[in-house]
Amino acid sequence: MRKKIVAGNWKMNTTVADGVQLAKDLVAKLSEVPSDVNLVVAPPFTHLCPVAEALKGSRIALSAQNCADQPKGAYTGEVAANMLVSAGCAYTILGHSERRQYYGETSATLVSKLGLALENGLKPIYCVGEMLSERNEGRHFDVVKAQLEEVLFGLSADQMANVVIAYEPVWAIGTGVTATSDQAQEIHAFIRKVLASKFGALAEEITILYGGSCKPSNAAELFACKDIDGGLIGGASLKADDFIAIAKSY
Repeated sequence: MRKKIVAGNWKMNTTVADGVQLAKDLVAKLSEVPSDVNLVVAPPFTHLCPVAEALKGSRIALSAQNCADQPKGAYTGEVAANMLVSAGCAYTILGHSERRQYYGETSATLVSKLGLALENGLKPIYCVGEMLSERNEGRHFDVVKAQLEEVLFGLSADQMANVVIAYEPVWAIGTGVTATSDQAQEIHAFIRKVLASKFGALAEEITILYGGSCKPSNAAELFACKDIDGGLIGGASLKADDFIAIAKSY
């Protein structure tokens, strides 16, 4: 069976103290979540070590929101993959639409980041998704296919087995608009088909998450879809009750 994951991307929100308290609140409510649902939280870089301490002994995994495309050196402001591991991270989010859109991350950049993450034992949560104009023009399948092929198709099967995919329609991130369950299932199935063209039967074992205004009111319907294995949650991950409610939707 594919791993079920509900991951919270805190983005550039919370102070360190607020983030530690949020982590503690999640740990306190963890018994409400089915044991086969894996929880992951991705706080800002500044929070990683104290949040790791707050999560210690729980089954909530720690993720970074990004990592550098270089292993070390004179890259002011960057954080290397091995640094993230030393801070307690098991995952890192890569290729989020905000990184592509605001910071010019390209497929070539992401190939480097993904390789370094895997080399250092991190599990990448690799994000794909189309903008509203691309969907309206009927190009959403082509866009997502290119994002998969250009970054993932150079990986070995062993490497790919450690990658999680997150489909995030850019038009639904933070807008309150959510893809319908039919729209989400359609493109999740398409992603699995694209992966199968390169990695064969392994595609059936790869976790694919939905992101884009997933909240307690719609999580159960989305998670019931055959090819949706959980969610990458933005705003709703900043409230412990909402995040736990989404995880309980299984």
